[in-house]
Amino acid sequence: MNRTEELEKRLNLLVRFGGLVSTETNLTRLLQLIANQVRDILQGDRCSVFLIDSKTKELWSKVAHGLEETEIRIPPGKGIAGYVATSGNIVNIRNAYEDERFTSELDRLTGYRTKTILAVPLKNINGKTIGVFEVINKKVGYFDRDDEGILLLIGSLAAAAIENAQLYESLSKSQLETIYRLAVTAEYRDQQDTAIHLRHISEYSGSIAEGMGLPEKEICYIRYASPLHDIGKVAISDAILLKPGKLTTEEYEEMKKHTLYGVKILSNAESHLLQIACKIAASHHEKFNGKGYPYGLKGEKIPLYARIVAVADVFDALTMKRVYKPKWELDRAFEYISDEKGKSFDPNVVDVFLKMESEIVNIYKNIDGKKTLIPGMHNF
Repeated sequence: MNRTEELEKRLNLLVRFGGLVSTETNLTRLLQLIANQVRDILQGDRCSVFLIDSKTKELWSKVAHGLEETEIRIPPGKGIAGYVATSGNIVNIRNAYEDERFTSELDRLTGYRTKTILAVPLKNINGKTIGVFEVINKKVGYFDRDDEGILLLIGSLAAAAIENAQLYESLSKSQLETIYRLAVTAEYRDQQDTAIHLRHISEYSGSIAEGMGLPEKEICYIRYASPLHDIGKVAISDAILLKPGKLTTEEYEEMKKHTLYGVKILSNAESHLLQIACKIAASHHEKFNGKGYPYGLKGEKIPLYARIVAVADVFDALTMKRVYKPKWELDRAFEYISDEKGKSFDPNVVDVFLKMESEIVNIYKNIDGKKTLIPGMHNF
């Protein structure tokens, strides 16, 4: 391939790169996309994308070829990436082990051999360095001036997308924090361990959804919407909600209205997440055989979100101490869920739940109620 053809190929890759990064708002997926594209465009063996932690000033990355699923943190000024971040200079090295700025710890840990390195600062529109691109081991020859220019150009395209994804993630976290606080308000009066209960519901529901093979986004929706299942309880009086004994017929009818109150609170929301929460709040007490409330829906007329949360909610209610009952042993609770298959609960949901018994038990035993937001937060 002659130089003209090579330049044309790179130009086409750059155009494609700009289109791809401009549409991705999930930060982790965006960084993975950028790393893969940079590696391919520059014909390197590996690429790492480091961002600057605004609080610690460390460089961090969860996206580094050869170190998947591992978060790397580099102190300010340390190593090639640290030098680039603090100096703002480009570094183009032909022999890493001859450069005093290079640290070989990762090579020793992984058995990899770093030879050539090209690292450039990742700067936003205001010229502020927000991270570093580091490409390792050019497949043929060495990184040259053209590579430096292309990587700087890629950086200018990527920086805007990264900051947009960071903003989107921050807004998503704020939305989830608000939802969580709202859920705590609803559950606070009748739960001794409100935070643990909400985390249980979220994790049980998300795990069931994942076990059923739902798309990633649907799993996220149910994981974060499910804590609002009892939001309507804010309208139920303490005399009923906190009564230690059995409710009278009249009291029970009033208690059942928390599903309808939940609908009133969440209806007409613009957020798709809250629209799903509304369906869950309305229907998580419906029964698969049609004998539930408030509408007596039957089978698949009950929204799938609600059918999943129904199992999670009952299991947690059984295994948590309440003002009106002691907690059940786990084996007894699993047996109850099994016995209600096809009656209270969707048979498919029950089958998945029972197959995931070990995971459910792990959630039950290890959830930390002190955390407000559920780990693994995704964008919506």
